[in-house]
Amino acid sequence: MKTFKTIVIAVILLVSGTAGAQVSVNVNIGTPPLWGPVGYSEVQYYYLPDVEAYYDVRSTMFIYNVGGTWVHRTYLPRRYRGYDLYGGYKVVLVDYRGNAPYVHYREHKVKYAKGYHGPAQRSIGARPEHYKAVAKPSHNSRPDNTGNRSNFKKGGQDNRNAKNNQGRSKGHGRKR
Repeated sequence: MKTFKTIVIAVILLVSGTAGAQVSVNVNIGTPPLWGPVGYSEVQYYYLPDVEAYYDVRSTMFIYNVGGTWVHRTYLPRRYRGYDLYGGYKVVLVDYRGNAPYVHYREHKVKYAKGYHGPAQRSIGARPEHYKAVAKPSHNSRPDNTGNRSNFKKGGQDNRNAKNNQGRSKGHGRKR
């Protein structure tokens, strides 16, 4: 009888410990990112017009097209690695229910073209100090030595000028 009581108590403790762990894990699932817009805590998807991608709040993954296939990744495609998620506009898909928001991609792409900005948005959290904000390329940005247009802000000066001035002495334009 004593052995039976010990086993029952052990099972109860084991089950209650597991249930507690599940609750703590589930609390964080579906929490909007700090760069998400304020006021939409119950929404599952954002459409990001500037990068033509979706963000799934529940799975914390971006959804975008790669060679005709929609993929789920924790990061944006390489060409958007410097994209400013805090400053970029997020279209909140409040009416969509399902697991494939990209079935409406053609409509979203037309209705919310690159550069689209609807009503003003404020991010849930502050932009971290180490986060590099990237200015959108303007018509006067020039290709850098990699062929990409650069217009990155750093200390009030864009990186293109910072790179060109780095290591120069006596106006020769070369590193010494």
